[in-house]
Amino acid sequence: MLVLSRKKGETIMIGNDIEITVLDVLADGVKLGITAPKEVGILRKELFVAIADTNKEALSSMPALTDLRSQYKKFIQPND
Repeated sequence: MLVLSRKKGETIMIGNDIEITVLDVLADGVKLGITAPKEVGILRKELFVAIADTNKEALSSMPALTDLRSQYKKFIQPND
């Protein structure tokens, strides 16, 4: 993990096309502005984790999907 100190108005670059700017420093947090290409998805980590957990739960509650996947693999690569 890279740890940096930044003041209000200062920016961090990630690669050539992602900018993270400190917009405000408050008593209970920091307000950031992110400039990135539209193709780059940006989510708060807690939302990202919640979505991933929901997706895992949905897949585990669908055993038929797992069976279908294994049958598909057998169809594509039949045992000779």
